[in-house]
Amino acid sequence: MSATTEAAKPKKTPTEAGNYFISNYPPFSFWKPEDKKEVDDAFLQPNDDGASLGLYHHIPFCRKRCHFCYFRVYTDKNASEIKNYLDATIQELKYFAEKPRIAGRKPRFVYFGGGTPSYLSASQLSDLTDQMKAIIPWDEAEEIAFEGEPGTLNPRKVKAIKDIGVTRLSLGVENFDARILEINGRAHKADEVYKAYEAAQAENFDQLNIDLIAGMLDETEENWQRNIEETLRLRPDSVTIYQMEIPYNTTIYKEMKASGALVAPVADWQVKRRWVKEAFEALESAGYTITSGYTAVLNPEKTKFLYRDELWTGADLLGLGVASISHIAGVHYQNVNEITQYTDAIAKGDLPIHRAHRTTHDERMIREYLLQMKLGKVSSQYFKDKFGVDLIARYGEQLEELKGEELLDYDAEGITLRRRGLLCVDNLLFKFFLPEHVTSRIV
Repeated sequence: MSATTEAAKPKKTPTEAGNYFISNYPPFSFWKPEDKKEVDDAFLQPNDDGASLGLYHHIPFCRKRCHFCYFRVYTDKNASEIKNYLDATIQELKYFAEKPRIAGRKPRFVYFGGGTPSYLSASQLSDLTDQMKAIIPWDEAEEIAFEGEPGTLNPRKVKAIKDIGVTRLSLGVENFDARILEINGRAHKADEVYKAYEAAQAENFDQLNIDLIAGMLDETEENWQRNIEETLRLRPDSVTIYQMEIPYNTTIYKEMKASGALVAPVADWQVKRRWVKEAFEALESAGYTITSGYTAVLNPEKTKFLYRDELWTGADLLGLGVASISHIAGVHYQNVNEITQYTDAIAKGDLPIHRAHRTTHDERMIREYLLQMKLGKVSSQYFKDKFGVDLIARYGEQLEELKGEELLDYDAEGITLRRRGLLCVDNLLFKFFLPEHVTSRIV
């Protein structure tokens, strides 16, 4: 091979350890334990700014820990320990529901995440949600979202999930290949995906979503194409595709560290982005609309993701449970990371808070801007009206650079990411961080 040919080859960016997905601003690593006092003050503020309210409940239990998982999960808890945890989350909700910021409000959206919310039994789900609704009624909620692991979703469980009011059921499929699922430590089997999907379809949820991950361990071109084909055959209301990253607290990273490896044994970023691009193109050909850097929906007029859209426009979020994230009256905070710390704090009547950060007006603007960039379109007028900021004037240099790289376009009306930009949007967002928040460790 000639030197000229070698030079013409596109540069590959290997997948190294770390978090690339931007979910908040300022980054979590800037939230501090010494700022926990800000939380009490946030809940004493009146609800006079028009922010909507959402509830998030973290169910940290799983049948098995996936090798790429970085969330706070437990695979060894018995029924008594689970009940003790769920009871503690109810006590947490009761405490905050009486505070001025929350009292009298009803959530516009509710989200059950994990872990594996569908790990709970039908009776546990019913008991938990009945108690939650008695404290803060859900009768005006427009979306109740719920994450499910296919291996836990028999018809009876799926019916129980529908009966508690869930409108959006998201199946953590990740991949349709039995071998890939096993290698990556997924608890469910390939055949369970289809059984769970059939059971979910029978219950006629308002929205049925499936999650996929591009670039799992041992994934191949052939396998990825089959994932696209199977998705098109099932034709869910929405499809969410993540590009594999290897955070520091994953099993994969621990094995990398033990062996001295700097590069994760998964596809490089160029391949992962190409795979998502191919999936998006196939979905568009089948009638889907791309609504973010990760999401395709079959009917954008009907199919929304309120949890995402409300959070990305400044909603209050009351997070319940271990390691959960909350945003209240401009204060970000996270609960403690260990389940015994959490339940012990609740039992003693203490707030189970690990770290917090009171945002400035400018930080709140940047947060919404960064998150809305992930949607592929940003309105200049929205930021002028809400924050008094001219985005084009403020970020002209960065926008011109990205336009020159053919990643986005912009004018006085706003910013539109090209498909190339949307596929790597999380990498672009660092350009808009304040200098003091630029870091290689975002969590």
